Amino acid sequence: MNEGVKMLMDSMSEVTATTKQEIGFDEAFTLHHRTVFRCARSVTNDSALAEDITQEVFLKLYNHLESIKDEEMLRPWLIRVTMNLSRNAIRGNFRANVREENYVKESEENAVFEPELDYEKREQAKEVRRALDKVKEPLRSCLMLKQQGLSYKEIAETLSLTETSIGQYVARARKEFVRFYGKIGREV
Repeated sequence: MNEGVKMLMDSMSEVTATTKQEIGFDEAFTLHHRTVFRCARSVTNDSALAEDITQEVFLKLYNHLESIKDEEMLRPWLIRVTMNLSRNAIRGNFRANVREENYVKESEENAVFEPELDYEKREQAKEVRRALDKVKEPLRSCLMLKQQGLSYKEIAETLSLTETSIGQYVARARKEFVRFYGKIGREV
């Protein structure tokens, strides 16, 4: 081999060795953002979803950047992750749409439209709200939290009260509520 060719080959290997340096996140983002977005949009056919997927891909890259040693493997890795996330998003959207459609069909089948019954329920809810509004604090809060299933200890911590007083507050709140709810019912 010619001496000039050897020197050229040696210089090329040095250039190649220096170009295989680690790539930074900002540089990777700048170089590959458009590619990732286009890939996601081509799979999902939704620009907003493609933007979300692009963000998720680059978050994954940020968390796994040190595991990608070779710059040549970065673009294929990004495209593979983009494709996987896009397919998962489509599958998730499809499943969610099927669930929503089934729920709507089920609720339409089971729904009996009775305007009088709906009106009565709304009026009863208004009466309950008026009666609750007349119960004084902290009794009202204790009663509502108890109805939501919280324990006396949780109610005490939430309202900064002593645990031993919660039972009395709940009992008094129930009595006041019954008294006010009865008065409102007689008014109407």
